[in-house]
Amino acid sequence: MEYVLRTINLIKKYRNNLVVDGVNINIKQGEIYGFIGENGAGKTTIFRMITGLASPTDGSIELFGEHREKKMAILRKRIGALVERPALYIGMTAYENLEACRLQKGIPGRESVEKVLELLKIYDIKDKKVKDFSLGMKQKLGIALALLGDPEFLILDEPINGLDPIGIMEVREALKKLNKERNTTILISSHILRELYEIATSYGILHKGKILEELTSKQLNEKCRRSLSIKVDNLNKALLVLERKLNINNFKVLPDGTIRVYQYVDNPGIISTAIFKEDIVIEQIMPSEENLEDYFKSLIGGTYNNV
Repeated sequence: MEYVLRTINLIKKYRNNLVVDGVNINIKQGEIYGFIGENGAGKTTIFRMITGLASPTDGSIELFGEHREKKMAILRKRIGALVERPALYIGMTAYENLEACRLQKGIPGRESVEKVLELLKIYDIKDKKVKDFSLGMKQKLGIALALLGDPEFLILDEPINGLDPIGIMEVREALKKLNKERNTTILISSHILRELYEIATSYGILHKGKILEELTSKQLNEKCRRSLSIKVDNLNKALLVLERKLNINNFKVLPDGTIRVYQYVDNPGIISTAIFKEDIVIEQIMPSEENLEDYFKSLIGGTYNNV
């Protein structure tokens, strides 16, 4: 399958500040790639380099199988992007903004403007001036601008920022429709990880400028399977019990000292009895199921706040 985007050891420095550190991203045609990372992890900088708004310090970017820089300007015409805040003419209406963008991009036919207005359910505000828009309405218009001309590859940086729950649902369904009906490849970031989980087919997890892991939604679901969360007063002793007394090898220890065990989930009494016999105090033993946010937190070894 063709790769729409690959980055090879991508590096970006600002003076002595290493913002992107040897990043390798691999996005296949037709994927919805959820890009996860805290504020300052380097997501927007990577988006800017992919779209040509910034140049890499080192490494390379491959678009649609091509890496030669002189070809990039042509290839980027096949991309639609919303990076940071949308650039809007506040004194113009939504329709006028879209029409100006259509003409600038050389997209034939005004029907393309009508199409994105309908897709994002903003047709009823097409004659309203942008200066009177809410943040969510501006975000929707920014997404509409990115969708003009039916791009093959869509790059969206925090597209649901400022949207209410209905707006988030409408954008989610619009993106799913594009992906299903037109096989549009999508690279999307969001702080609302449960929304990424609803839409993404693969993920890249970024932390402090480095990719920690790439995985498919199937692999994520396997890693976020049912488990027992156990807290004890003597972690090392409890681990010895699990390994030597119960022959358990399918577990991991989280940064806060919680042991996550993937065996005996339906028979927790076997584990609790074995631990208790060794005079270890059990502070907690309960079934749990990780979600994307839990998994991300366990990878980066800290807390994560939705903003």
